Amino acid sequence: MTYDGYGDEPRQWGDEPRQWLDSWTVRALRGLSGIAAGGVVAATIAVVVVAYLAASRDFPGPGTDTITAHVVSSIVAVGLQIAADRLRGGASMLASMAVLVATTLLLWTQWWS
Repeated sequence: MTYDGYGDEPRQWGDEPRQWLDSWTVRALRGLSGIAAGGVVAATIAVVVVAYLAASRDFPGPGTDTITAHVVSSIVAVGLQIAADRLRGGASMLASMAVLVATTLLLWTQWWS
């Protein structure tokens, strides 16, 4: 019995090689960078809300440079995280590490200095 060029036997579910899976280290790094990207987005939302509340109450709040840094870092982190989720192997690991670097730069320049 033939299957139009697909081989002599029908393939069962789960018979395909598992080459599409990344190693556990790549998946763990991708998960960690996803958490970091989510944290950057949450910090951006918090900074924007605080800036709005401070401006409406005539109280000094975060300046435009801080807001801009958070928004840019959020865009970069989310974009790189989307790339890390869609890529595989070393490219995914590189994009995940770039998310962590962007997060570290934001924390270092805006929160720890």
